[in-house]
Amino acid sequence: MKQKLLTGLELKVMNILWSKEKAFVKELIEEWDETPVPAYNTISTVVRILQEKAYVGHESFGRSHRYFPEVSREAYQKRLMKNVLTNVFAGSVTSMVSTLVDNSELSSNELEEIKKMIDEAE
Repeated sequence: MKQKLLTGLELKVMNILWSKEKAFVKELIEEWDETPVPAYNTISTVVRILQEKAYVGHESFGRSHRYFPEVSREAYQKRLMKNVLTNVFAGSVTSMVSTLVDNSELSSNELEEIKKMIDEAE
């Protein structure tokens, strides 16, 4: 089954889970770094949707559930970038990299790392 991409709120929850590795809904709320903080029921609903999309699993502790990522951050990044490459840049890696370089403030170290990756790929 092809997994759907994440919404902004789903991605926020996943970022917390990727950082913490496991969390109860209460812990997700405690880690929320934006205001307003969503209600408990909102986060609970988002986590349930993430389970339906097969991004999150859970362990039961009585009536409580502790959630954990089923998809790694790296796997999602690859899926997202492939989607952007295909749907936004019509498959052109050159256009995608050009846009990234033109619209980012890359440090000299980051540019050197990119050059090194290109050299190693050749």
